[in-house]
Amino acid sequence: MFPALDTELKQETLADPYEDFMYHHLQYYGYFKGQRGSLPNSATQQHLWKKTPRHQLHGSFGERENLIPDTLQREKLLSSSLELYLDLRHEWQGLNHLSRHLPPPRSVHLFPFPVTGSLMLSSPLLRTRQLIYNELDDVNPRLQEPRELFPFFSGKGPLQAPRWPIECEVIKESIRHIEWVPPQPEYFYQSTGNEEVPEIVGEEKGTVVYQLESEGSYFTSSRVGGKRGMIKELAVPLQGPEDHTLLFESRFESGNLQKAVRVGTYEYELTLRTDLYTNKHTQWFYFRVQNTRKDTTYRFTIVNLLKPKSLYAAGMKPLMYSQLDASTHSIGWRREGSEIKYYKSNADDGQQPFYCLTWTVQFPHDQDTCFFAHFYPYTYTDLQCYLLSVANNPTQSQFCKLRTLCRSLAGNTVYLLTITNPSRSPQEAAAKKAVVLSARVHPGESNGSWIMNGFLDFILSDSPDAQLLRDVFVFKVVPMLNPDGVIVGNYRCSLAGRDLNRRYKTVLKESFPCVWYTRNMIQRLLEEREVLLYCDFHGHSRKNNIFLYGCNNNNRKYWLHERVFPLMLSKNAPDKFSFHSCNFKVQKCKEGTGRVVMWRMGILNSYTMESTFGGSTLGNKRDTHFTIEDLKSLGYHVCDTLLDFCDPDQAKFTQCLAELKELLQQEIHKKFNQLGQDIDLEGNWSDISLSDIESRKQRTKQYQKNHLMRKFKLTEDAPEKAGFTSTLQKQPTFFKNLENSTSVMKHEKPKLNETQLNGRDKGTCREPSVTTLTLLKNQERTQSKKPGFTVPCSPKKSTNSSQEPAPGMKPNWPRTIYAATKTGRGAMVAYPSLHIYTYP
Repeated sequence: MFPALDTELKQETLADPYEDFMYHHLQYYGYFKGQRGSLPNSATQQHLWKKTPRHQLHGSFGERENLIPDTLQREKLLSSSLELYLDLRHEWQGLNHLSRHLPPPRSVHLFPFPVTGSLMLSSPLLRTRQLIYNELDDVNPRLQEPRELFPFFSGKGPLQAPRWPIECEVIKESIRHIEWVPPQPEYFYQSTGNEEVPEIVGEEKGTVVYQLESEGSYFTSSRVGGKRGMIKELAVPLQGPEDHTLLFESRFESGNLQKAVRVGTYEYELTLRTDLYTNKHTQWFYFRVQNTRKDTTYRFTIVNLLKPKSLYAAGMKPLMYSQLDASTHSIGWRREGSEIKYYKSNADDGQQPFYCLTWTVQFPHDQDTCFFAHFYPYTYTDLQCYLLSVANNPTQSQFCKLRTLCRSLAGNTVYLLTITNPSRSPQEAAAKKAVVLSARVHPGESNGSWIMNGFLDFILSDSPDAQLLRDVFVFKVVPMLNPDGVIVGNYRCSLAGRDLNRRYKTVLKESFPCVWYTRNMIQRLLEEREVLLYCDFHGHSRKNNIFLYGCNNNNRKYWLHERVFPLMLSKNAPDKFSFHSCNFKVQKCKEGTGRVVMWRMGILNSYTMESTFGGSTLGNKRDTHFTIEDLKSLGYHVCDTLLDFCDPDQAKFTQCLAELKELLQQEIHKKFNQLGQDIDLEGNWSDISLSDIESRKQRTKQYQKNHLMRKFKLTEDAPEKAGFTSTLQKQPTFFKNLENSTSVMKHEKPKLNETQLNGRDKGTCREPSVTTLTLLKNQERTQSKKPGFTVPCSPKKSTNSSQEPAPGMKPNWPRTIYAATKTGRGAMVAYPSLHIYTYP
């Protein structure tokens, strides 16, 4: 049933439960004296059972070997089996007075081949409710298992194959790619300014060589394998060996290509499919081409993109994969393309303008099968393979529990992982804080899955740091929030035709089950323990590097605390993560996002992590594309930063707060200077709204000047309202207030009711509670072990070549608690300036 997973499980053959039942009961009543192998149909039935055992993954999506190819032999065997069944039935009726509880035999087990549905319905002797139908509507000879209210993920059972909308055609081939890290950096494309800008020809003057049928206007139902019946051949037939027409295909998992038009001998115009049941969101593409010619320049032009800005205009290259290179040289996805140009189209539909992406490429081999993609694909099947390996790992399965959070609209499983080490006492278990991570609410942002993959690799490893994190925290992980969208190749929406990251406040459980159950899970989690951090992994198509969006904290007791984790992460991954690009403004249009909803529920450190589709502009990785390993390494850095963030020695935390205060002070000076006003900030300024300073809207200069001056005057007139002193000269008072705030938090109860949740202070991130004691207790154990995790990324650099260090900043952090545990780490770099930039 699931070909991609054949190699994951050992072939395990189980006895037919019905054959065992009949064998023992007939022998008990003296009606069967022979050996088990002499049972009628035993050998053939065992052969069939070995092919599709109860606990064995099928060899293909419904394809099975034809056990009895000869039609006449099948008819004879069917006839003899029916006669045998009638004889046995007659004899069993004679034994009715001996055993009234003996159930009638299941007729399907007398046939050595699948019985068609029409035969089952036409014969009253063969009717039963115990048959299972597979994805090709063939009868599967086994008992129907009872449905579980909350089904568990089991490594021993078959994984459910992806379910598609019933109007989607799906090819039966299994598409798999190898992972590969390029030996050399893949640099951005450098524009020459002379790139060709092709005019859009269209199918009126070109030849349509591939086109998908249009889907319905809304989702109705789903099934494994998608549309019933034979799969049509959409690619044009070749006229002979000299026909150079490329053969396109996208009807596979996560594929996206609606139409291909040949407008020249080696030129093609491509139209992407919009998200299902919508007329927008064209960004993600992933398709296959065959019948290639070596050393020939092909041009591809995508003609219906919708975003005015794109990283393709800043040097990003498409990804290409060659199956011959993968099989012969173990070369995987790589950045390819020349003459790359992103431009506005000369044609539109009268409602919105279209944008085009054009590039040229030369294929490495003749008659090769190649793939193109917007980013490294990560499918639902890839996730299930990974989870299967975790479930089958005897060590990891002890501290990682896989459960079903819910089912999507199409019936695909949304998985929930709970990762933590067993606690020694109920008190220790109750003291653990929680960390919630999720990814792929936007299905076309596959970079989120690769970061999640790196996080899971580390947190499930035997590294002392990973063990320490599992001792201290309970991790709740939803690795794929929108499996339906991932399967069908959507960029942003679910099968409801809506962006799920705007629906976290919904009450429509049936329409948006994935986000409804995620929010409900977090609400229940908040009732039993503190959630230290929430982070949703995304991708970004217009900015390079990796950065976070957070929420400005309105509680003066924890002023700027939400910015500490991003600043620490920028120090731990200076060549990938840009604090530069982080933003903390809460806009009205973002109220339905996971980040804002979780923040309003009481999680101070609530973030959206944006990772670019392109690459880095920082440090030694400047002007290079990110690889899979770069993204995985960021998952490790999230764990690394969590240790820094919760270090009982608060030196790093307080240093970051001091840096943030000075950087914000500099930004306020800069803002007033731009408005032509010289302001002395030695007084109270901490009540000036951060939202005013970081406003994304471009207001008039006079309006900004008057508004900020009015705010500043209010803070001068009411200094007693300020929760903290504002200048670096008064830092002792600032940190004294910090200590007072944490001392109050020591006495908070671990379990809160709904009223307390709504009214409590957002965030309690520096609480020296039982968690700190756990960290200290584990210190000796972790220091005595050597780290067992190798970071799959380049070593940390102590300087950032793209920035100048600010004077007075300390480049190194004192390290006392984890000096032995976190070995091999370079000196931390102090971020030089706040640079509050905004995303468009």
